[in-house]
Amino acid sequence: MRIGTLGNGLMAEALAGQWVKAGHEVMVGGRDRGRAEEVAKRVGGMAGSLPEAASYGEVVLLAVPAEVAVEVARVVPAGRTLIDCSNALDYRDFTLARPAVAEAVSQAVPGVQVVKAFNLAADAVWRNPPAGLGVPICGDDGLEVVAELVRDLGCEPVMAGGLVRAKLLEATAALAIGIWVAGGDVRGMFPPLEAAFGTVPPG
Repeated sequence: MRIGTLGNGLMAEALAGQWVKAGHEVMVGGRDRGRAEEVAKRVGGMAGSLPEAASYGEVVLLAVPAEVAVEVARVVPAGRTLIDCSNALDYRDFTLARPAVAEAVSQAVPGVQVVKAFNLAADAVWRNPPAGLGVPICGDDGLEVVAELVRDLGCEPVMAGGLVRAKLLEATAALAIGIWVAGGDVRGMFPPLEAAFGTVPPG
């Protein structure tokens, strides 16, 4: 599969590197061609401008700061699947700084399948993802191709509903990051299915 990244920061490098290892062809896109080339060399991909990466990828990863996500996403041609991994956090108190990024991006790029994914963990996790890690994904279309890319990292896709639920996923990230920064551990917050339901529900 051909994948383009919009952005050449830590998240783009971490995910692109894993997808290259899985056999995908990746173009790292950035405003700074020199930096894009440096990242592409490290991950084993190629480099291009933002529009070039957007046109190259059958799937495009939007890995830029939330405040510029809508502007950058406008270069994505219709018919592509766009993965948004951003979180619009106010780092002073770890709340959401603005409404769901994924929904705003979807409104700005008609004809593009926007999927929210990979926003619950930092780049360090994606450089060496734990086997079987659940990765929630939200979207109205394009879910299966993103689920494939999740599995290519050795992780498990968790279908979390349509794009309207992306705001809940972003809010979950805000809550979890705030807890981690305060020294808490979110891993024990959710009971196993047997405890929650008495028995494991079928399927």
